[in-house]
Amino acid sequence: MKILCVSDHIDPLVYSTNIKERFGDVDLVLCAGDLPLDYLDFIISSLGKPLFFVFGNHHVHTMNFFRKKGDFIPGYSWDDMNRGDHYSSGATHIGSRVRYEGGLIVAGLGGSMRYNRGENQFTNFEMSLEILKLLPALVFNRIFRGRFLDILLTHAPPQGIHDKKDRCHWGFKPFLSFMRIFRPKYLIHGHIHLYDLSDIRATPYQKTMVINAYSHYIIDTGEL
Repeated sequence: MKILCVSDHIDPLVYSTNIKERFGDVDLVLCAGDLPLDYLDFIISSLGKPLFFVFGNHHVHTMNFFRKKGDFIPGYSWDDMNRGDHYSSGATHIGSRVRYEGGLIVAGLGGSMRYNRGENQFTNFEMSLEILKLLPALVFNRIFRGRFLDILLTHAPPQGIHDKKDRCHWGFKPFLSFMRIFRPKYLIHGHIHLYDLSDIRATPYQKTMVINAYSHYIIDTGEL
């Protein structure tokens, strides 16, 4: 399976009339956050492939439109919310959720380290609670599909891998134990901007390859 990964930067190679010629052979698109939804809609409409995404710490004004049905959203009546038609998009939000697509199991954990009072920011403890939400689906996959998951899609990186010294760009410590216990083949993150072609994009950690999806990156998973 070939996967187009995007995050944080609108790439002119993707946002182009030639997108289908460049990326038409991908099977799935994963977005690691901080990209506007109209950019994701352009990718979907151009390639016609499934797109899973998580929210980062920017472009979060539409997060309420992707809450689970029945969740209260300030400013909307219950009737409005239960119609589920606030936002029309082909992209599938998988923040704190697990999805199965084309034989691939993908889990998502959005957001960044808490550095101010902004939305979709977490402490390490709060991120551990988000991980707990994934456990029932992960255990189900282990029993009935023989593995917990294949890919963990995050916005922030793990602690000590690709992260930075400023608090905003710290990585999450719970991601390290997640990789040790559940052993995804890939952890794909964004949040860390790359301005030098020599910057490291891929770093192995135990059984997992940690990949920075900044701008765009192609993964050919082979046989998982």
